[in-house]
Amino acid sequence: MATTPGTPAPVAARQPVTDTRHGITREDPYAWLRDPNWREAMVEPERLDPAIRDYLSAENAYADSVMAPLEAIRTELVAELRGRIREDDSSVPAPDGRWAYYSRYREGGQHVLLCRRPREGGDEQILLDGDAEAEGSDYFQLGGAAHSPDHRYLAWAEDRAGAESFSLRVRDLATGEDLAEVIQPARGDIAWASDGQTFLYTVIDDEHRPRWVYRHVLGTPADADEAVYTETDAGFFLGVERTESGRFLIIDSHDHTTSEVRWLPADRPAAEPQLIAPRERGVEYSVSDHGDEWLIHTNADGAEDFMIARAPITSTGRGDWTPLVTHRPGRLIEGMRVYADWLVRQELEDAESRLVIRALATGAEQVLDQPDPCVEVGLMGGLEYRTDWLRFGVSGFARPAQVFDYNMRSGERVLRKTQAVPSGHDPAAYVSRRLMATAPDGERVPISLFHRRDLQPDADTPLLLYGYGAYGISDLPGFSPNRLSLVDRGFVYAIAHVRGGKERGYRWYRQGRLSEKANTFSDYIACAEALIEAGYTGTGRIAAHGGSAGGMLVGAVLNQRPELFQAAVADVPFVDVLNTMLDPDLPLTPPEWPEWGNPIDSARAYADIAAYSPYDNIAPRAYPDLLVTAGVSDPRVTYWEPAKWVARLRSEGRPAGTVLLHTHMSAGHGGPGGRFQYLEEVAYRYAFLLWSYQIISSGTGKSA
Repeated sequence: MATTPGTPAPVAARQPVTDTRHGITREDPYAWLRDPNWREAMVEPERLDPAIRDYLSAENAYADSVMAPLEAIRTELVAELRGRIREDDSSVPAPDGRWAYYSRYREGGQHVLLCRRPREGGDEQILLDGDAEAEGSDYFQLGGAAHSPDHRYLAWAEDRAGAESFSLRVRDLATGEDLAEVIQPARGDIAWASDGQTFLYTVIDDEHRPRWVYRHVLGTPADADEAVYTETDAGFFLGVERTESGRFLIIDSHDHTTSEVRWLPADRPAAEPQLIAPRERGVEYSVSDHGDEWLIHTNADGAEDFMIARAPITSTGRGDWTPLVTHRPGRLIEGMRVYADWLVRQELEDAESRLVIRALATGAEQVLDQPDPCVEVGLMGGLEYRTDWLRFGVSGFARPAQVFDYNMRSGERVLRKTQAVPSGHDPAAYVSRRLMATAPDGERVPISLFHRRDLQPDADTPLLLYGYGAYGISDLPGFSPNRLSLVDRGFVYAIAHVRGGKERGYRWYRQGRLSEKANTFSDYIACAEALIEAGYTGTGRIAAHGGSAGGMLVGAVLNQRPELFQAAVADVPFVDVLNTMLDPDLPLTPPEWPEWGNPIDSARAYADIAAYSPYDNIAPRAYPDLLVTAGVSDPRVTYWEPAKWVARLRSEGRPAGTVLLHTHMSAGHGGPGGRFQYLEEVAYRYAFLLWSYQIISSGTGKSA
C-alpha cells in the first residue's frame, strides 16, 4: 500500500438507527447522512443540511490532502489525455432531406455544438452552442435535441444541476432565438409530429420518474399542454420516440424486464394512443413499422434471446404476432433498425458483436462482423428511411473508432471517419486477447484484455479489472484513448464479462440478478483468479474498477476477497443496496425491484440482498486503497450511499490502505458536464492508482 500523508481522515459521528423487517433487526450508524430534504438539495445543492455539507467537505479536504503531492502527475495525465483527443472534433454529417446534421466541438470548448449545413454543400449553421449556453453555470448538460420534420425548429433539453431534471426549449432555426415557452421538469426526450408544430414529451414526478406524456403545440403556454398518457405503476418509466419511417409516434412504458407500447399517427398527434399488446410480466417488446405491419423485437413466447416478429398495424394483442427472424438460443438480438427496404439487427454472441442485414422483399441476409473477438461493431443508424446506406462503427481496445457507410444493395463500403489521436497512436504496439475463466458453478466467463506488446506480464504486473454486470448491459472492448495512460505505464487492462450483462445472451443476465445476483461477484473473482493463474498479474496486484452498479460489484468483491486487490476505484457506487430497496420513496427503488428483488414484501429478497450489500457486510478485513466518488445532485445513486460506506469502512473495517471519498458538490451521476472537466476526473482516478502502485510519473518503471 502507498503511504498516506499525516492529515487524519474524517470521523463521521455514529447515530445508530434500527430497522426491523421479517423478524430481523439491523443497525445503521450513519443514516443521518441522508438529508431529510434531499429532493430539494438534489436540485439546489446549496440547500444541503450544513452538518452533512461540513462532513462531505471534510472528506473532500482529506482527499485533496492525500492527492496534493500528486499534482504534477495529475497535470501530466491531463495533458496526455487531452493530447489524445482532437479538440475540434466533429461527427460525420447525417443527411436528412436538404440538410446534413452533425455535432462538433471548437478548439478548447467544453460543450458540444449542434450544427447543420446544406446537403450538397454550403455554409455551416450553428443550431445550438453548448459553450455559450453553459456560460455562467456551475453545471451544464445538454439532454435530448431533435429538429422538426420541416427543419424549422429545434427542440432541446438542458440540465443545470446534474439532477437529470431537464428544461425543454424550442429554438426557431431561422432566427436563432428560443420561443417563449419553457417546459419543466422534463425527462428530455422529444417526438415531433408531422406538422412540425406539435411534439410529445415526458414529464418526471417528484421522485424523478417519467410518469406522464404530454403534447405541446408551438406558440401555446406549457401549462396548457394536455396529458396524452399517464403511467400509474411507479415501477414503470415512460419514453417517447418517432419511428424510422416518421409515420408513427411511440409511447413506451417499461421496467427492466417488462414493456408495453402505444402508438398514434404522426399526422394526427391529437389522436388517442392505441395499445399494441398489454404488458405481461417478463415480456419485453419494442416496435417499428414497415408498410402495413409492425416489426416487433421481443422475447415473447419463450424467445429468451429475442426474435423479430411481424403483426398487422391494427393488431391489439400478441395473438397476431408471427416470427420473421426466429429465436436462436445464445444469439442475442440486441436491437433493430428498419429502412424502407431493409431490416438491420444488432447481434451479440459470446461477447462478440455483429450486424445482420435482411432484404425485406426477399429475406436474403448478409453479415457484418469482425474476426477479432476484442473488436466491437455497432449500428449507428441515420436520419433517413428511404436509403440503401447503413452507417456503422468499429473499434477495439487498441483500434481507434472508425465510421463506415455501407451500401446494403451494392456492398460498397466507404470509410467516413477514423478517430484521431493527435499525440500519436500505433495499434501495432498493443496486443488484445480473449480468455475464459471458470466460475464456481462451471460457467465459462469471458475476459477481454490488452497491454503493450513489449510488456512481459508477470506476478508483479499491475492489472486493472473492470466490471459492471447489471441491467443486461454488455461491456464490450471498444477504444478508449484514456486507458492508454495506464497501459503505457505497464498496466494490463481487462474487462470481466460477468453475469448480469448479456454478453452470452439473456440467460447471462437472468443468472446475474435477483436471487442469482451472487454469480456476478463470483464470476468477477473467478476472472481475477484466472488472470493470476495465466500470469498476467499476481495476488494483491489487481485494481478493481466499477461505477454505479459496477461500484456495488467492487464493494461486494472487496468484502469477499480483499487480498486479491492492491487498489479499487468505485465511481458513484450503489453500495447501500438493502436500505435503498427498502425505501419506496427513493427515485429508482420501485423500478429497481425487478432487478434486485423487493425486500419489503419478500423475506427471501431481503436475505439475498443482505447477503451481498456492500454496506451491510463490512468486517475487520485488510481492505486495499480505495477511491470513492459521489455527487450531491445524483438521482440514481444518492450521495449518502458512498458517504455512509466510506464512514463504515473506516469505523468497522480494518483498511490496510487509504480510503478516499470525493464528492461533487454540484454535479450528478455522470460527474462534471464538460469534456475537459471529465478528463480532470479521469486524471484524478489514474493518479490515485499510480500512487497506490508507487509507479513513477512516466514509463513503466516502479519507484522503490
